[in-house]
Amino acid sequence: MDEPASEEALAVLVENHRKFLAFLQRRVGSLEDAEEILQSAFVRSLERGGSIADDESAVAWFYRLLRNALIDHYRHRDVELRAIEREALLTFDSEEANPEVEQALCQCVDDLLPTLNETYANLLRRVDLEGASIAEVAESTGMTPNNTRVKLHRARAALRNKLRLSCGTCTEHACLDCTCDRAPSPS
Repeated sequence: MDEPASEEALAVLVENHRKFLAFLQRRVGSLEDAEEILQSAFVRSLERGGSIADDESAVAWFYRLLRNALIDHYRHRDVELRAIEREALLTFDSEEANPEVEQALCQCVDDLLPTLNETYANLLRRVDLEGASIAEVAESTGMTPNNTRVKLHRARAALRNKLRLSCGTCTEHACLDCTCDRAPSPS
């Protein structure tokens, strides 16, 4: 394992936190992603900071570390996008909805949709509840199909988290055996 960074080098890095964050945000377009990358880079700098050469400044060394972290970020994002595309190809848009399953679905979904980000709620409504295709939604919203798939994936994850908080363990079984107060009454 490498030597940890010196206290002087760490102080210089902390002083330049805002510059590093701005550098990353310009390249990834998202403050949240930039903060995550920066946090990870700071952890790496703690572990490998001893590799700063005597004639090299800590800031220049850290920018190299950030550039490598950006490359890793984009590689990871590309892998995630390809996985989402594969998953989207496996979905079945043409099958008819099963009324028994629709009736058994937890009514919490209707209650929780308005609590989501408006874009996420609209995507879930249009694609999952109304049956619109991703291509149709992408065209009507001006997004690319890939961007629409990514946002839909994130919207589903956000709804899943809200359902877990609201309904508890019944969400592990797709709410088909819902026991929360808002579950549909058996017919």
